[in-house]
Amino acid sequence: MKLYLFVFLIHLFTNGLCISDVHIGYKVILAVPMEYISGFTGRAFIMGTNQMVLNFRVGLSVESVEQKYSCSLDVFLGDLKVWSSGHFSRFYTTETCVLELTQNGDLQLKGQNELVGWKTGTSAQGVQRLHLLRSGNLVLVDAFEQIKWQSFNFPTNIMLWGQRLNVKTHLTSFPTNSTSFFSFEIQHDKIALYLNSGKLKYSYWEFKPSDNRNITFIQVGNKGLNLFGDKYTKIARIPSQRLEPLRFLALGNETGNLGLYYYSPDNAKFEASFLAINTTCDLPWACKPYGICTLSDVCSCIRFITRDGMNSGCSNGTSEKFCGEKNAEMVELTGVTTVLRGPLAKANVSKEKCGNLCLDDCNCVASLYSNLELECFLYGLVIGVKQVGWGSGLSYMVKVPKVSGGQNGKSSGLKKWVLVVVGVADGLIIVLVLGLLYYYVIHKGRKNLQDTDNTS
Repeated sequence: MKLYLFVFLIHLFTNGLCISDVHIGYKVILAVPMEYISGFTGRAFIMGTNQMVLNFRVGLSVESVEQKYSCSLDVFLGDLKVWSSGHFSRFYTTETCVLELTQNGDLQLKGQNELVGWKTGTSAQGVQRLHLLRSGNLVLVDAFEQIKWQSFNFPTNIMLWGQRLNVKTHLTSFPTNSTSFFSFEIQHDKIALYLNSGKLKYSYWEFKPSDNRNITFIQVGNKGLNLFGDKYTKIARIPSQRLEPLRFLALGNETGNLGLYYYSPDNAKFEASFLAINTTCDLPWACKPYGICTLSDVCSCIRFITRDGMNSGCSNGTSEKFCGEKNAEMVELTGVTTVLRGPLAKANVSKEKCGNLCLDDCNCVASLYSNLELECFLYGLVIGVKQVGWGSGLSYMVKVPKVSGGQNGKSSGLKKWVLVVVGVADGLIIVLVLGLLYYYVIHKGRKNLQDTDNTS
């Protein structure tokens, strides 16, 4: 199938050389396909830098996303997208995708019928031109070269070399097919990685400067990620493990891992010189919800067995909230913990009390208890679960609904079983174990029903 992309450009190139700025009145128009084409990308590069290795470029993009077309302004380092106007909220359009630097100095993305889907909000501030710096920072400046707006103030999931992130700012990344997202946050006492799901927030990695020194801002240097305190003094560094100069720090969209990256000319790609998390099972999204990352880095499942049978794969739990001793119970999973850490729910409590706290909370689906610290943590999702060796001192408990049945509403005495299949050493043995356990549960349930009928 032939794809036709109509591009109307003003002030694109001069004598075949890429330019690094455009002035007020500039306008670019991309045509949007009439029909949806999966995997479609239409892009017009309008600016670029002139550097020895890997130029920065600015492009206006039309991309097919979820049966619609998005319109965005993007910055690229080589072929890698390092900033996008649509990172947090996509602008969907039909017919046209327009970029315009208005006479009032406002940079806008517009769709059909002049509908404005994104803007910098810089009208009447004296903006004269849009300029791409050699650092990759896209800026709007006035006649006195004063910056009125800059892309560095709106970080995405990538922090470029020389870019500064102050305390209380963060990077974010969004996994596909998920309502959760990852964040890398700069706080006064630490930098940390978080998994965010609705109003829930759980950390899974952190780094603290020594001697309890406070952080003011962080910055990527040639040799690592530098942490600065008061009076611009460097208080800590996460070093690169390569001699090549660093180009950026990135928060992975799919993994949630944090890495420092350099460009390898030999392999013609960016490669990691540091990763915050080096073990697959320590990543929060190593397995699906209700999955367990085993010691062999393979995902297994928390499988539920009832009188109706056993679910075939990793469960997403129940769609209905359930709580209270009449409706649910807590089941401890031996040799299992979670990489997520949430706010401390309760200190100086017993394991039984910790389980009851989750049991009585309709939003809680799991709890983690520290037998050493006597601390209890509650969770609103079962994710980041991994197998650990014996003697960890941690007890991980999952909430499951109680099952009742029998004739005339009487309890059948059939308890809902939770089976954790850990490891993949021998598929045949696992199948045999599951079959025997399933037979035992069903046989026992039927026997209890017969005993109940005989006594009634």
